[in-house]
Amino acid sequence: MGLSTGIRTLDDALGGLQPGRFYLVAAAPGAGSSLIATAAARTSALDQHHPVLYAASGLTRADIAARIVAAHLPVDYRRLRAGRLTPTEQDDTAALHHHLAQAPLYIDDGTDLTTDAIAESVPDLPGLALVVVDRLQTTEDPRLPLSGPAQITDAAQTLAHLARTHELAVLAAVDTDDPQLIAALSLDITITLTRDADQIHATITERDLGPQATLTLHADLAHARITDPTHPYASPTPAPQTPPAATPHTTAQTPQVPLQAPTSPPPDPRPSQPAPTAHTAAPPPPQGGYANRDYSYFTGMITRAVDEALHDHDGDVTAATEALVKKAVPNAMALFEATRVGGNYEHTVYPETLEFLRKKTKDGADEIWEGRHNWTNTHLTEALQNGIHPPITVNALDTNASFLSAFKTHLPIGALIHDPNGGFDPKRSGIYRLPARPTWHHPHLPDPIGNRREDGPVLLDDATIRLLIRCARLGLCEAPHITECWTSGASEGLLEKFRRVLTEARTNAIETDSTVTVEYIKAMYSKFTSTIGESSANRDIRRPDWMHIIRSQAFANLWYKSHRAHSNGLTVVRVRGTDELHVTGDWRTVFTEGRLTTQMKQKDQYPLPRKSAR
Repeated sequence: MGLSTGIRTLDDALGGLQPGRFYLVAAAPGAGSSLIATAAARTSALDQHHPVLYAASGLTRADIAARIVAAHLPVDYRRLRAGRLTPTEQDDTAALHHHLAQAPLYIDDGTDLTTDAIAESVPDLPGLALVVVDRLQTTEDPRLPLSGPAQITDAAQTLAHLARTHELAVLAAVDTDDPQLIAALSLDITITLTRDADQIHATITERDLGPQATLTLHADLAHARITDPTHPYASPTPAPQTPPAATPHTTAQTPQVPLQAPTSPPPDPRPSQPAPTAHTAAPPPPQGGYANRDYSYFTGMITRAVDEALHDHDGDVTAATEALVKKAVPNAMALFEATRVGGNYEHTVYPETLEFLRKKTKDGADEIWEGRHNWTNTHLTEALQNGIHPPITVNALDTNASFLSAFKTHLPIGALIHDPNGGFDPKRSGIYRLPARPTWHHPHLPDPIGNRREDGPVLLDDATIRLLIRCARLGLCEAPHITECWTSGASEGLLEKFRRVLTEARTNAIETDSTVTVEYIKAMYSKFTSTIGESSANRDIRRPDWMHIIRSQAFANLWYKSHRAHSNGLTVVRVRGTDELHVTGDWRTVFTEGRLTTQMKQKDQYPLPRKSAR
């Protein structure tokens, strides 16, 4: 996979921007060619830390910076240029400008900019990965060397030669979609854009093969960017004559950017277990790998560690397991970092720890209220004890790998930024203050924020807030009233590849009956969760906000299961921690039995009321 353009649908069709190839983005003024150029530059430089040379013809550094900031945060482009941002937006903008100043993005907006000048700059930029030229102008302007039909032809040929000789990806925008002019250039790859309201239709053409794909993208002009459509896999549509060659992928997550969540609104949480690639229940991973992705390199890190431990302990399963559990924290961090290589954004590892996220004593707790379950259906148990309800048989069910599934959650990418006005933005994640504990009036379902009872304001994390919002949409409670918050741009993709690798390795271990591997993987994901806060066992990262959100997501996932059981006619008797769900009724008609992360298993069965000892 080459460099990302920042638009997944386009990356899927192109295989990314490949070294040695020249890409021309052709569109009439206002159709988005310059925004594609900006997206590719900011994704490579800011998110992937690849050096990028941005040759701006007719644009200034201020123009480019404004487009990057508007697209990255995102904030309204017109309010940004007019200086009418809110205090929170101003803080986010200042933080991003600081990040931008440190990024390997070299902007040349000189009035004497020529392709020769661009070519001469390339050897002076070590590790240069991408050259972006924004833009070639068809109307001749004596003040702009890269303007006029003749100059465009020369510039295109020079840039194509630059890409080949320096093994660079080069992308240029041109402000015309004239098919005769584009055909006359005879370039490697041309992406022609046409705009229809908020839709942009992109046709990818290769010189020797003709049209390869037609895509539909979304024009988010308020934020100076082009994004994936709501249902990106409705396109690209391969041309019938010559379907594009398959390109291997190493990640299924949508390209993300600092301080921003996915461009489409996050879907409502579902009562069922989160699925690998969509928000519906999914079957076990196929033989070709999780969601048809090849994670063998990463799962190999796990199998090699297990093989070495068994070898070092002469096949003693108990001793090998103990040794692996001791190495679970550093090995989990190494695997996590490996899965983040090539990611499209950079998370903050050591942000300043806010006071309410600090432990008050060495073994104490901070001020965040997690939705920990310790609930019993007291109306039912009292009726059983009083003989009002006939005796029942309870099935004690267990959720598999609850913390591993909870890795699919909205995590803040950067440091948390304070907003004294509160409110909830689904594209952000963090900690929220409510003036009082939300009330709950449903005796046959657990309280979504647990059994804790305290007066006064409460601090809840993002996973719990999203659960409360979901409950409000179901008509079960009022929407949470958030008076103050500390948030950053959010992503569900930060741990997604890590989760998929561990899930695939766990599935393989279950199929091969490797108890050592199963226990090792369990130690990796559970200790990763417990040590990313304030723990001396993990010095590689300090994100107590992540720890709370992951744990609360596990509690939330169990609540969704209890609601699913209740909605399907089962009686919920008890809910405990992150994985215990006790119900009456035929639970196998609601849940799939098994040991995979999307399945449930029965641990026990017992009668109520219990017989008293004589």
